[in-house]
Amino acid sequence: MTKNEEFLYRYLNNASPTGFEASGQQIWLDYVKPLVDDYFTDAYGTAVGVINPKADYKVVIEAHADEISWFVNYITPEGYIYVVRNGGSDHMIAPSMRVNIHTDDRVIQGVFGWPAIHVRDKAKEEAPKTENIFIDVGARSKEEVMEMGIYVGCVVTFKDELTDLNGKFYTGRALDNRIGGYMIAEVARYLKEQKRELPFGVYVVNAVQEEIGLRGAEMIAARIKPNAALITDVCHDTTAPMYNKVVSGDYTAGKGPVLTVGPAVHRKLLDLVLAAANKREIPYQRSASSRSTGTDTDAFAYSNGGVPSALISLPLKYMHTTVETASKADINHVIQLMAGFLEDFDPSFDFRYVK
Repeated sequence: MTKNEEFLYRYLNNASPTGFEASGQQIWLDYVKPLVDDYFTDAYGTAVGVINPKADYKVVIEAHADEISWFVNYITPEGYIYVVRNGGSDHMIAPSMRVNIHTDDRVIQGVFGWPAIHVRDKAKEEAPKTENIFIDVGARSKEEVMEMGIYVGCVVTFKDELTDLNGKFYTGRALDNRIGGYMIAEVARYLKEQKRELPFGVYVVNAVQEEIGLRGAEMIAARIKPNAALITDVCHDTTAPMYNKVVSGDYTAGKGPVLTVGPAVHRKLLDLVLAAANKREIPYQRSASSRSTGTDTDAFAYSNGGVPSALISLPLKYMHTTVETASKADINHVIQLMAGFLEDFDPSFDFRYVK
């Protein structure tokens, strides 16, 4: 396994729930530090590697570091644990899943329990929802649960880890969007190994708290005050059963990055990204966003009086599950496209629509 693959598995397998990203950010920052000239972090944990920090012109490449999770919300007298979401966690997939409950000093194993099929009423079978899913940690009382160090507010993550599918895909939890953190780190590695000297500063941003409203991106955009921003996140592969392409669009994992048109996406910047893709014969797909993109692109675009921003999305199967699945070819193409854009970009470019 190569050094970058070792980083990928270590980074993806580490828990990094929204608001509790520190351990994952440390892994990411330790990998990125040798690839950049400088780095810094902010109070809430966003990490930034900087290439050419003395340059006045600043270009951001960004991903978000946090994953969806749960919070302990209520412990019953019998020792069962009820939860609330931390981000867009999916109640439908919870029953029978293994979990890690993160206490102050250790990780406690647990499971989402569910009544056996034998005792459920087939005529009016109740579906999983946030009000009825519960965690069992092998305790028989609230006191026993609390003696284990578990309290209301402990964060809970699913246990699944990254694996390979058919040599062509990665699958696991939290590819949304730590795979993005991997990709922007690999852009920095490419620039370092190829000894690219760019006429502007590159801010490699791994932002926190995207899953609850783009909050980390809002904070770091205000601090960096970039001149342009290129964001990477995930979008839906819609080829699997039960997706509606009329509503969700037609995107296939393995056919290239998805480039979005929408109000927050600066058309001139998107044209430069498209030119970089065409120049290198990188395949891509197109997407339309009717209002906001729902990604950190929006936070950067509408910051600091307006920052030209664009979005490169990685098609992902089964988003917000423990088996999120992405194409290895697409991952490499996103890295190549972001690096190619940076190689081609001229900081004297005029982004104004009207002059």
